[in-house]
Amino acid sequence: MEENTTIFGIRTVIEAIESEKNIDKIYIQKGLSGPLMQELQKLVGKQEYNISYVPVEKLNKLAQGNHQGVVAKVSPVKFQNLEELVAKRIEEVGTPPLFLLLDQVTDARNFGAIIRTGECCGVDAIIIQGKGGAPVNADTVKTSAGAVFNIPLVKVNHIKDAIYYLQASGIKVVAATEKTTSHLYELDFSLPVALVMGSEEKGVSSSILKIVDETAKLPMFGSIASLNVSVACGAFLYEIVRQRM
Repeated sequence: MEENTTIFGIRTVIEAIESEKNIDKIYIQKGLSGPLMQELQKLVGKQEYNISYVPVEKLNKLAQGNHQGVVAKVSPVKFQNLEELVAKRIEEVGTPPLFLLLDQVTDARNFGAIIRTGECCGVDAIIIQGKGGAPVNADTVKTSAGAVFNIPLVKVNHIKDAIYYLQASGIKVVAATEKTTSHLYELDFSLPVALVMGSEEKGVSSSILKIVDETAKLPMFGSIASLNVSVACGAFLYEIVRQRM
């Protein structure tokens, strides 16, 4: 099973960016400077790369070699283009489109479990944000049971922009959130839909809740206030599947 690749060295990472490798995350030593570092900073400034500024000890653990203060993780999957996927899917006949957006889900195993469930439920693509979300790493690949290679993944600069594009394409956007009075089973999922799942700690951000078309929550009868995000996602997706069967 293919896993993510670690590369290191300033020039190596620069060449990876210039050759359009699928870089998942870049770790840069705090306080690093110099001409090559300035060139790297200029390159990463042109796109929304997921960057962490860390102490040298962290880099020493990530790479066994002369990392020069820079280490990057290259994703084992190729990210797809949102516009192309949506346009192609809308033209197809049969089951209405179903997209899944993840708003800052940070745990790689949760991410992998969501990918696995999404693939089983016929999700057309999973959309994530370039910064702040979980990486596509070995844990993601393993937890997904290989589904990560069977379902299109899309990385965007901002989830909001993806939502606006989906809405403009005639796709209803529904957010799963406890901050609503509407229950999941009250909604109609027979039409094209995109489901938004939020982070493990904060859920779907308030700024996104303001722009979605509908919100829904799961009924809860126990003393625990919420479910794990991957479990909640499975409940939502299988209600969509049930309605469409």
